[in-house]
Amino acid sequence: MAVLKAFRAYRPAAGYADKVAALPYDVMNSDEARRAAFGNPYSFLRVDKAEIDLPKSVNIYDDRVYETAAQNLRKLISADVLRQDETPCLYIYAQTRLGRVQTGLVGCASVDDYLQNVIKKHELTRADKEQDRIRHVDTLDANTGPIFLTYRGEAAVSDLLENWKQTHKAVYDFTADDVRQQVWVMDDAATIATLCTCFAAIPALYIADGHHRAASAVKVAELRRAAHPDYDGSEEFNYFLSVLFPAEELEILDYNRVVKDLNGLTETEFLQRLRTDFTVEPAPVSPYRPEKRHTFGLYLGGKWYALSVKPGVADESDPVASLDVSLLQARVIAPILGIDDPRRSDRIDFVGGIRGLSELEKRVDAGEAAAFAMFPTSLSELLAIADAGKIMPPKSTWFEPKLLSGLFIHMLSE
Repeated sequence: MAVLKAFRAYRPAAGYADKVAALPYDVMNSDEARRAAFGNPYSFLRVDKAEIDLPKSVNIYDDRVYETAAQNLRKLISADVLRQDETPCLYIYAQTRLGRVQTGLVGCASVDDYLQNVIKKHELTRADKEQDRIRHVDTLDANTGPIFLTYRGEAAVSDLLENWKQTHKAVYDFTADDVRQQVWVMDDAATIATLCTCFAAIPALYIADGHHRAASAVKVAELRRAAHPDYDGSEEFNYFLSVLFPAEELEILDYNRVVKDLNGLTETEFLQRLRTDFTVEPAPVSPYRPEKRHTFGLYLGGKWYALSVKPGVADESDPVASLDVSLLQARVIAPILGIDDPRRSDRIDFVGGIRGLSELEKRVDAGEAAAFAMFPTSLSELLAIADAGKIMPPKSTWFEPKLLSGLFIHMLSE
């Protein structure tokens, strides 16, 4: 059963939350981070992407990047911009986007739950990306970016969080990138104990987003355990920073594809090849957003087409093979376009649905070959795949809004 642990967070002092909080390190490149943090000495990007404070010639994996990140975190603490709570707390983190509210509970999840698959995964990780965050966490002695976890909702948990929200004032309430961000501190020991008991009855947690952060946090814990063979399990390094949301409140956006060439085919030849497994028709509207599973939008040669998977093509008995992202890869991207490994190919790119269909048109009109608009993967599909112990194809889900970094920091040595 799932372990939830309260902790003494370092978090922004009053008046600093909107200045400190920043988008996660992995949704922007270094130049974008430099622009986002420009003129703001408190931006948490200076911790999570510390290369922005070094010359551009410095490699992002240089030792100096991690050393600078640690120095910048210490500066925020010494300047009293970040303060640590006196007692272990849980925290409520609510985000409101386009009228939709998702309410998460911030605490620490268990490394052992991850290792024993109580925390279930649906995505492969890459060693190079893991190594970056391992070095970051180990050098800073802290989890600075929360892992986005989900669970099948429990009324008792939701009622407790809603009651706390209604009876206590938020310590932070600001808007960033059109998303309202609110935080409440839960410092009542009895309420914390009740919530921890509730989660002890929940059979599984699921990583929604942050597989690399989670894997890295666990590997740092394993390094600490090896260095301290007498550890008893209570040490902070046995836990990692997480935000837990009920699955019913989450929204997955489309994660679209753009290909740079048609693998030597003309547009007419490409459309003809598609007709083997799909019906291909001019789209009824432009731009065209698919409205149900097994349908796709295709933007090619300045025109939108509606694609529908033909009967019998999808194997509905296989939760992975029947995903739209899997069907597109197995029936189009690999056999027709010759892109067998989309994780590493430079001939394909992935565009989060937050950018809109106009971004797909812009990319193709500027010279790329074609774009596919996807119907979003559902939470039920994600949970079913994780429960089956299977892995989703790369870039299957785009969660929005993103969890901001810098609002909660979990120190590994207390």
